[in-house]
Amino acid sequence: MTAARKQQPGFIVRFLKAVLYIFLASLVYLVVCRFIFPPVTITQVSALVSGYGLKRDYVSWDEISPNIKLAAIASEDQLFPDHGGFDWKAIDKSLNGDQRRRKRKRAKGAAASTISQQTAKNVFLWQGSGIWRYIRKAPEVVYTKGIELAWGKKRILEVYLNVVEMGPGIFGVEAASRAYFNKSAKNLTRAEAAMIIASLPNPKKYTVKPMSRWVRWRHNGIMRQMSNLDGDPDVAALIR
Repeated sequence: MTAARKQQPGFIVRFLKAVLYIFLASLVYLVVCRFIFPPVTITQVSALVSGYGLKRDYVSWDEISPNIKLAAIASEDQLFPDHGGFDWKAIDKSLNGDQRRRKRKRAKGAAASTISQQTAKNVFLWQGSGIWRYIRKAPEVVYTKGIELAWGKKRILEVYLNVVEMGPGIFGVEAASRAYFNKSAKNLTRAEAAMIIASLPNPKKYTVKPMSRWVRWRHNGIMRQMSNLDGDPDVAALIR
């Protein structure tokens, strides 16, 4: 056996140990983020490196208007108060449904994943499609269940609304509210909240100001869904 072959098992063991240590450290970080906002995310760094800048201003739960909490649930994940991190019916339809129906659903602006999944991806992982999307799936499951257990629904929604990109280099509802409407997130109206949330599928492409055709169209649908959820006691209790 050559020296190179002798060294190979040792390298693999060291590599696997390094992966394990990083994973364990990330779980500690997950618990810490129950109490503090993430100092920075991969998506924020990517925006900065790409030349979009980094505009953000983290704000607490009470400084966020119930209107945008409702708009996020209405647009992105209407079962958010009830599920354990995953919408299994939607996943089953996505995997087993007709391909044309799946494309049509995406074209209508339906969210591809729950708010919990999106939060886990934004805080701990990375954006991107292709092979990176599939590499991300396994850790996304772990982190999604982790924040569901360690954070709870209000904290998940609070962090989501603070870290998600809402415009080119604009992260979080406070920065978006200041940029688009020159007011604090606490004072957003229903219409303004729906406009901001309507940009989320692709905030670099679907602009709030000037309002793109997509945002104008999605805004109206989100407003209708917000009205439909008004009488839901679980949603009402969550967004207070």
